[in-house]
Amino acid sequence: MTGPTLEEVIAAVEDSMTSLDNPGFCKACGEYQDGCEPDARNYECESCGENEVFGAEELLIESGVCF
Repeated sequence: MTGPTLEEVIAAVEDSMTSLDNPGFCKACGEYQDGCEPDARNYECESCGENEVFGAEELLIESGVCF
């Protein structure tokens, strides 16, 4: 499995606006990880150990999606 889908990232960003969640995703294995700053880059993944965890907002910016 590779990174998260755009739909998963958008849902995580929306959830973070109405809760105390700090979502992030691993670009290597796609796992969700809580406790990430919105602009997190290259955090260590708790599942696979790679330094590929990014904050959900950061991933959304990288995707280039315009609303």
